[in-house]
Amino acid sequence: IEQEIKFPRLLGYRYEVKERKLTAEFSEDSRMALSSEDIPFKTENAPIVGKSSTHTLDDLKRHREQEVAFLLSKLVLEKYFRSDGSERTERTADYGSDSEVQMWLFPQILRIARSWMNECVTYKDGAFPQLMMLVEPAHEAADKIYRAIVASSAGERHLKPILRPYDTVGTTRYVDFDTTRPVYVTDPKKCHISHVVADTQSWEQKMAQVLEDMDEVARYVKNHNLGFTIPYTIDGEERNYIPDFIAHVDDGHGPDDLLNLIVEVSGEKRKDKDTKVSTARTLWVPAVNNHGEFGRWAFVEISDPWDAQNTIRGMLKSEQPAYVS
Repeated sequence: IEQEIKFPRLLGYRYEVKERKLTAEFSEDSRMALSSEDIPFKTENAPIVGKSSTHTLDDLKRHREQEVAFLLSKLVLEKYFRSDGSERTERTADYGSDSEVQMWLFPQILRIARSWMNECVTYKDGAFPQLMMLVEPAHEAADKIYRAIVASSAGERHLKPILRPYDTVGTTRYVDFDTTRPVYVTDPKKCHISHVVADTQSWEQKMAQVLEDMDEVARYVKNHNLGFTIPYTIDGEERNYIPDFIAHVDDGHGPDDLLNLIVEVSGEKRKDKDTKVSTARTLWVPAVNNHGEFGRWAFVEISDPWDAQNTIRGMLKSEQPAYVS
């Protein structure tokens, strides 16, 4: 079917350590801010009968910053550098020892964790490093450190996808559903599915129109009821991110080697959106491209659908399209 779009289905990612030396590349996505907005430093217990009491996190300050770096390094090691190549992304409050890890990498991860703490973490409203010993900040920090390690080897083939064992490839061929949401009627020459289902009154509709009007776009689809997800973790919890569109784009390689472009139409900045976008760029796209059997993939974030043509065309001219937004 000419307008069919296929995509891989992933469970996660694995990092194959082929070199003895690990490095990290810190970026804006690596930054983390600690403040009382996300972590209450002080709580007051005021019972109906009896005296009120105030509880703080000051006890954490008795731990040295070196302990924080050790904890984060251990968490990165146990989540992402396991002996069998798998991931353990579930959130745990127990930081006990784990023998099923590549322990020889710990000194290098510790060095990277220390650098990350010095270069990428900001403290607001009286925050302090030991707050990263709490479960949610610890997992967020570990994920950022890991993505920085992966980003440093973007030109190499160390990162690989963990594919679903019995449902490896998804397709637009069997999509069929009803909806009461606003819709945009698609051009059958450009889209395999008859309608784009919109979450807003204009953004998705405009994005679909832009993709249909671009000569570079051979076909596209709105990611609604396709089953196309990008696994990611936030605060140690496994989740699935559903991007907005997939488009097949001629980026100069000809019609037989079209670029699979994931298009995300973004609104206001949010912590979870930043994590989703960072995972798509630094984990999903490199892992799938390294696999080599699903074509070439890239990711672009669109903040203004009315200027999407310029954003996409600017990305196509760049040397590293997977990392442009």
